[in-house]
Amino acid sequence: MSFRWIAGAGAAAAIAVSIVAGPAAVQAQDIRVCLITGRTGPLEAYARQTEVGFMMGLEFLTQGSMQIGGRRINVIVKDDQLRPDRGRALLEECYNDDRADLAVGTTGSPVALAMLPVAEEARRVLIVEPAVADSITGERWNRYIFRTGRSSYQDALANAAAIPADEDVSIGMMGLDTAFGRDGVAAFRTALAAIRPRARIVAEEYAAGNTADFAPYAERLFAALRERPGRRIIGFIWAGVHPLAKFVDMRPERFNIQLAPGGNILPQMNAWRQFAGTEGGIYYYHAFPQNPMNAWLNTEYRRRNNNAPPDFFVAGGFAAASAVFHGITRAGGTDTERLIAAMEGMSFDTPKGSMTFRREDHQALQDMYHFRIRPNAQENEMLDLVATIPAASMPLPITVRR
Repeated sequence: MSFRWIAGAGAAAAIAVSIVAGPAAVQAQDIRVCLITGRTGPLEAYARQTEVGFMMGLEFLTQGSMQIGGRRINVIVKDDQLRPDRGRALLEECYNDDRADLAVGTTGSPVALAMLPVAEEARRVLIVEPAVADSITGERWNRYIFRTGRSSYQDALANAAAIPADEDVSIGMMGLDTAFGRDGVAAFRTALAAIRPRARIVAEEYAAGNTADFAPYAERLFAALRERPGRRIIGFIWAGVHPLAKFVDMRPERFNIQLAPGGNILPQMNAWRQFAGTEGGIYYYHAFPQNPMNAWLNTEYRRRNNNAPPDFFVAGGFAAASAVFHGITRAGGTDTERLIAAMEGMSFDTPKGSMTFRREDHQALQDMYHFRIRPNAQENEMLDLVATIPAASMPLPITVRR
């Protein structure tokens, strides 16, 4: 088995990965999968983790053969640079020039939203991972879209489940000024109303990802919360370099305000080790799921990465690979209509456990996790599991119109 990284040509000078069983050239019968991620920009770590997880998922599921039904898998990886126009052009290139049977992507929600109509125009499947905007499997959805990644509302339900149920709670939100941030705050408000009616959002602030000075945002949130009765919390909907430490420097404890950052990638959470007792909801943490697939991922990823554990988006990429593998296997090939019929309602194993594509909107239903930062936490080993939040307990609405 060889891996060849080739500088691609075409509309966006992509990078291609050909996974082959020997020196023979790629044949027409190969399964062609485009993997589009935002490698260039502030979410580079997310993109690279997704790519690694996707490749490891295919390796595990094919038992190293990199074949499905006797057909070799050719994965073409492209960098959308977090630009919606580029993402759209790359997906068009995938379907038309690269003759991809299906595609997977992408990192940023604005780029993913720009890609959705391309899948519909080409009549090819697009598996969305890891972009989270609710509208992807909501008002902007079409029947060619499946999402293995969690939605903003699933994130919101997990974070809401970490809020005390038996007391009044006032919450201020610090959101990224993007579709991800604003959708996330809106979803959190709805989730609180659904499962934590004694908690409510009383103030919202939004900032650009490159913001250096968070003092004005923090002061406004402090002012909105400081006189409120009951528990006071500032929550965060954020991607990229996290503002939590800067809020800590502003000493929210002066006003009896707690910070609830939610889950993130390990490099971000490692900086929070001193905040023992902080709780939140998270999509994946390497030590939480107990299943053979996650055990293999932990062992193999650590072996290849100086004992570093697999992170948030590694598991996400693996889940997308599982959807590809099981979808094609169940469909008996890559015909789009057969793929859609096979994948609607399909359950498939991932490092998180079983996921199921809901028939109505193709959103993957999945467990989430309530965590607490442990005292004296060590690097990459800082979270304790408070509770698994079962998919069946999360009232995820269906908002598509068929």
